[in-house]
Amino acid sequence: MSTETAPDTLKTAGLERLSTATLSRLPAAVGRPTYDRAKVTPGIVHLGIGAFCRAHLGVFTDEVLAKAAKDGSALDWGIVGVDLLAPDMRAALKPQDCLYTLMRRIDGVDRLQVIGSFLDVVTTVEGDDEVLSLMVSPKIRIVTLTVTEKGYCQDAATGRLDESHPGIRADLANPRRPKTAPGLIVEALRLRRAAGVAPFTVLSCDNLAQNGKTARRIVTRFADLVDADLGRFVEREVSFPCTMVDRITPATKDPDKAAVTAGLGLVDAWPVVTEPFRQWVIEDRFPLGRPAWEKAGAILVDDVHPFETMKLRCLNGAHSTLAYLSVLLGVETVAGAMADADIPRVLRRLWDEDIIATVPPVPGTDVTAYTHELEKRFVNPEIRHLTIQISSDGSQKLGPRLLEAAGEIFARGGRPKIVPLAVAAWMRFLLGTDGSGRNWTVADPMAERLTGLARANAGSPEAFVDALLAVHEIFPAELAGNARFRSDVVGFVARIAADGVRKTLASL
Repeated sequence: MSTETAPDTLKTAGLERLSTATLSRLPAAVGRPTYDRAKVTPGIVHLGIGAFCRAHLGVFTDEVLAKAAKDGSALDWGIVGVDLLAPDMRAALKPQDCLYTLMRRIDGVDRLQVIGSFLDVVTTVEGDDEVLSLMVSPKIRIVTLTVTEKGYCQDAATGRLDESHPGIRADLANPRRPKTAPGLIVEALRLRRAAGVAPFTVLSCDNLAQNGKTARRIVTRFADLVDADLGRFVEREVSFPCTMVDRITPATKDPDKAAVTAGLGLVDAWPVVTEPFRQWVIEDRFPLGRPAWEKAGAILVDDVHPFETMKLRCLNGAHSTLAYLSVLLGVETVAGAMADADIPRVLRRLWDEDIIATVPPVPGTDVTAYTHELEKRFVNPEIRHLTIQISSDGSQKLGPRLLEAAGEIFARGGRPKIVPLAVAAWMRFLLGTDGSGRNWTVADPMAERLTGLARANAGSPEAFVDALLAVHEIFPAELAGNARFRSDVVGFVARIAADGVRKTLASL
């Protein structure tokens, strides 16, 4: 479920809105759909519409539609976005016929491309009949998701459906009126089965380890709780391919919106800003077909696991480490962190001494070279990626990004060097203050519990660490009970408390 918030309204007096009718007025340098959108029909429903899916799924699909129009293929893979949290995205995009601008910042130049692959945006906030009716249509053959880690309503410790989750309890009490992503998918599959319509493929595009297997596990369990026979049907008949997605896409800010307006000469209520790099690796298991995403550069494979492990640990693990250290230091952006005197050295050690050795062989990829490419991507000052944004939902992210790697290092007889520092920084981050007047909000589904534990035990590094390591939903028992890991985390927490983050990093 996208947590992105709408940019504030800007003064755009005298300018018209981006729309089908105004496309012809765009400057020649601005890219636009080269296919007839009136001939495109929906084949994909996307749950959790936000910046990332529009910079990734939307762009790959837009390029496939353009190629299909050129070679005479069917234009039957348009996307309908579903906002599960609020009507804001619908309100922004519907008046502009669901067109939006992708802005890529390259060497100081804004490259603008209007994307046309989204045909409609709907919301469940005001009722789900329209959404379910769409998902039951035989035309819809794929349901994609970017609902973030917490949108799967899973128990972080076990990876299973959190049956005590308020949203899940509400959906199980009233499964015909679902509000969560698992509930919505299961009800749509139930209705398709009853109507004799083959089940769609469920394609997770979230940063989760084995995201397809996670989606399968969660959806199948929810279906089983609704009806055991339905659970067996989902287990047998529904495909859940795993994917690896990669494109840094910060939340859109007012200056971005102003730059897009200036470049278009039209108003786009909610454009997307992203880096030039993109990568999509997909397990090719689509019983009802799929867009020819490989024509837009996607990599179709039998097993996505090596690619996703590399990305989750090398990119996302480094992002999390950078984010918690940066917030504690008062560094606002990723590019700012990469200009810091100490943080880049810490990341290099994280990769070289901890992470790279835990990544399985990745076909056609040098993992060390991949991390050096990541350094270049992180340095990009034209992508204003906020460290506080990356810091959100740490309880859901630490496991696949850092803790699993630490467990593997210990299992091999080693001892992680930098992961304990990252964990210590996250723990200090939970206090929500640096003690010198700077405060921040901890955005996490477990925020109340975690911040309470942190504040209650802040007076003693040992008690502080022990209280948080005891949160079994985050820390596996083997790692929480590892005396060396505990000792290293306690040591970093104590040093940060006594000397501050700067001196602690410098001493490394």
